[in-house]
Amino acid sequence: MFSVIFPGQGSQSVGMCKEFYEKHNLVKQIYKNADDILKINLSKLILEGPSNELNKTENTQPAIFLVSYAIFELFQKEFGFNLNKINFFAGHSLGEYTAITCSGALKFEDTLKLLKVRGQSMQNAVPEGQGGMLAILGSNYQTIKSILEENEKDFSCFIANDNSDMQIVVSGYNSDLNKLNIYLNSQKIKNIKLQVSAPFHCKLMQKATLIMKNEIEKVKFNNLKVPFISNVTANIVNDKNLIPNLLIKQIESPVLWRDSIKFILNNNISKFIEIGPGKVLSNLIKRIDRNIKVSAINNEEDIKNLNLNLND
Repeated sequence: MFSVIFPGQGSQSVGMCKEFYEKHNLVKQIYKNADDILKINLSKLILEGPSNELNKTENTQPAIFLVSYAIFELFQKEFGFNLNKINFFAGHSLGEYTAITCSGALKFEDTLKLLKVRGQSMQNAVPEGQGGMLAILGSNYQTIKSILEENEKDFSCFIANDNSDMQIVVSGYNSDLNKLNIYLNSQKIKNIKLQVSAPFHCKLMQKATLIMKNEIEKVKFNNLKVPFISNVTANIVNDKNLIPNLLIKQIESPVLWRDSIKFILNNNISKFIEIGPGKVLSNLIKRIDRNIKVSAINNEEDIKNLNLNLND
């Protein structure tokens, strides 16, 4: 038994998982369906770029979802992947939408439309160029929380992602992030400004929350075939009626990724499959517990290797 995890923003690249598209008509059809639903050529953007367009949040979010979902569908329908072997789904930020869709609780079409609006509303919640995010390396959640509380009169920043014991991501206005950067450097705490254009997962996303609340409340949610672990609570979700409120809260809440993975581990699951572009989550999970077995699926060779790993 194992858990399946889905990546979020930052995993994208032009040509991501191209082999699946070139070799499988099922993937081509899923991409075409997405283009028709959104009335944009998302497929071409994924396969050919340009990267500056792909990296726009309103395009990045549906693009990563589309790639991850297509691989998951292919995995099931052409490689005989058995849904019954999965204990939990989990997704990082927008990846949670992929998890919920693959669990059967959201329709493909509804998710694409939600993520297009989510990307637009999150991008526009703060004027362009005024907000951002900072990754802090080598320090844990409690250390960074204390720093932010002790210096709140000097700079106002917010924990956005608790990714592992050694990686915390903070959001805020760029003016505050610059002050935090100076403070961290003075303490010899390594930090890196992320290439994102908005301060996600904090209270500066209030405008996005209002827009997404309206959109999410229009959508019908179905019963879950596989439970997922919520970013907001780091706890199991089995009830479809809980999903709308959690997705609304998720926009301003920190992603509790470390606690989510520890919840899964505490349920005696130590094998993970990352489905989607890149290996960001695989690397994060290894930092949480080196003994975890995790496989990332980016091409057909990965699937062949996976079949061996699951039998270990």
